[in-house]
Amino acid sequence: MATTPTPESDNRKARNRRVGFAMLLIALGMLGLGYAAVPLYRVFCQVTGYGGTPRRVDELQASGIKAIGKTISIRFDANIDRDMPWAFKPEQITQTISIGSRSMALFDAENNSDQTITGTASFNVSPDAAAAYFNKIQCFCFTEQTLQPHEKVRMPVIYYVDPKILDDKDAKDTEQITLSYTFHVAADSPSLAKK
Repeated sequence: MATTPTPESDNRKARNRRVGFAMLLIALGMLGLGYAAVPLYRVFCQVTGYGGTPRRVDELQASGIKAIGKTISIRFDANIDRDMPWAFKPEQITQTISIGSRSMALFDAENNSDQTITGTASFNVSPDAAAAYFNKIQCFCFTEQTLQPHEKVRMPVIYYVDPKILDDKDAKDTEQITLSYTFHVAADSPSLAKK
């Protein structure tokens, strides 16, 4: 026996369609935010120094910074992921620099394998309170690095510590900042990424 649609059942079906469509839009929006979260978080961390992420600045931004007489020690730490067949180390473990002045640190990397390997470096600054004032102008960590079998390279980092660190109650007494890198096999590295 067929039932005749009533205005009430038509209204219920229309409401259900609207609710279903709204839920679909919400689900698609959440999926889009999920994909955008990592790059947005990375940008947020680079701009604010949140979570020990050093700030990335360009030449124009760096040109307005003036050195002051106070010095600070910078310690360099280099690590490799357990699956990365490279040797990686800083040429100098520490540098003492004037706050506000540019400095360059060099890192040595060597591909110890018989294959071409592309690596990417993750990085961190500690203490976290100092990260907002540690600025990198140029860094090997900004792009992936490809080394041929047994190739050795020197990789520079040009940086400065912003004098505003001295105005921050949580960071002004910092005597040493540690810049730490860890190299990983890049996802698109032809030989090892599939392991």
